[in-house]
Amino acid sequence: MPKKINLDMASVEPREQRLGTIIAWDGNSEELHEQSAYELRGQKERGKKGCGGNCRLCELSGPFTQGAVCSEQMVECQAGNVRDAVLIQHSPIGCGGGQVEYNAIYRNGLAMRGYKVENIRIINTNLKESDMVFGAADKLRRSIDDAWERYKPQAIFVASSCATGIIGEDIESITDEKEAELGIPVVPLACEGFRSKHWSTGFDATQHGILRQIVRRNPQKKQEDLVNVINLWGSDVFTPLLKNLNLRVNYVVDLASVEELAQMSEAAATVGFCYTLSSYLATALEQHFGVPEVKAPMPYGFAGTDAWLRELARVTHREALVEPFIQAEHERVKPRVEELKKKLQGVKGFVATGSAYAHGLIQVMRELGIEVDGSLTFHHDPVYDSGDTKEDSLGYLNQHYGKVSNFHVSNRQQYQLYAFLQQVKPDFLLIRHNGLAPLASRLGIPAAPLGDEHIAVGYDGMINLGETILEILAHKKFHDDIRKHVKLPYKQWWLKQKDAYILAKHPELIDDDAAEEYSTEERVEVGAHA
Repeated sequence: MPKKINLDMASVEPREQRLGTIIAWDGNSEELHEQSAYELRGQKERGKKGCGGNCRLCELSGPFTQGAVCSEQMVECQAGNVRDAVLIQHSPIGCGGGQVEYNAIYRNGLAMRGYKVENIRIINTNLKESDMVFGAADKLRRSIDDAWERYKPQAIFVASSCATGIIGEDIESITDEKEAELGIPVVPLACEGFRSKHWSTGFDATQHGILRQIVRRNPQKKQEDLVNVINLWGSDVFTPLLKNLNLRVNYVVDLASVEELAQMSEAAATVGFCYTLSSYLATALEQHFGVPEVKAPMPYGFAGTDAWLRELARVTHREALVEPFIQAEHERVKPRVEELKKKLQGVKGFVATGSAYAHGLIQVMRELGIEVDGSLTFHHDPVYDSGDTKEDSLGYLNQHYGKVSNFHVSNRQQYQLYAFLQQVKPDFLLIRHNGLAPLASRLGIPAAPLGDEHIAVGYDGMINLGETILEILAHKKFHDDIRKHVKLPYKQWWLKQKDAYILAKHPELIDDDAAEEYSTEERVEVGAHA
């Protein structure tokens, strides 16, 4: 058995401590997999000899961070998306800036799933200077009361912040007090931005609170046809996929109701579309509630989807249904995939997304015959919580689809993306966090911000992604025109750099005097060098 997740603690263990997560690395995908030593780390989790400390990743550390996302924002987009709950951000008002974006995402998600479209329910306690000096316990109590009176929710989540972490606000005692008073779960979520160096710990923080206080313990019944699908807010692709195995979908965490979260312990299995998102929740459901996690390659491309369906069928005792379905899907999809391969022949793509999701997208792109010799992942987990090698998504990519020659890990650093793109010169970019997309446009590279993260899942996902790529390639001239008429805000010496991590290796170059030997020109037109 892997190391057991500790639900007795109020806060989740950060990913860099639990999994060894890194946010900066450079090389090829085979080198990263070898250094990650997934299998040895998994053995260590199972209590075996393991890697003996010899599988430490050499993480690159730069002198500054140009931009990122914090764990609290991931709590916003998870706990804030539970339909009949309220999220309270116990923070200064600035931490609520993401509510505008997440409200749009929430409303779009509701529309895609066929739910009533409404605004997100997030309250901010608006901490002021006096609150930082004298504490804000009473303000939090009033906010919880306001949330109850205004919405009568089935649960209330309370997210911490850097500010409350600094002053040591005792959120847990207040949530315990209010839970006893209101008779609903009032769940503290420890997600201070400085708690972890990567935002994915925020996923774990939300899931940790749900596991502790919402998931039904010792359920009286089991629903043998119910499958937990750990997802974000994308379109419903799993219901039509799983109904062929006579299975029902329980989507969690985003867009779920509190009751749907509570019934996770009654499900026959748990699956996910991305191990970055699902690792913690799926493993804890198996360890603490006896709900088996489907340990298989992610459902991308023919090989991954086949293996994923077969393992799900095995776990749910539906082996007799799966093979005819797989055969029929291959016959249905392959002709269209072959058509797309012809149209996409000679095209080169680049992926910039979260870790495991990038592995899946590269699989699909290579199924479509697209050349992928460069990729950017925003972080890297050397192992996932189960420790099972069947979930080694990077190893699966290398083994079945070949290595990616330029495989970068960078925490959304735009100045580095410039160098990555110049290195491989792709025809298009697939990206999840689209704040980087404008830079690609300035370089004449069309980008597809994947707002629907389920677009590439399953057999139809190959067709969906292929058609999306053809659509964005049709706008190539528009992006070429942008390239010819804009400037980049970088110095000449940086634009000439081939090593995007040179500042991590030589931080002294950030000083103007040290960099003067490279160039004295402050700015350069993109058309002059791209």
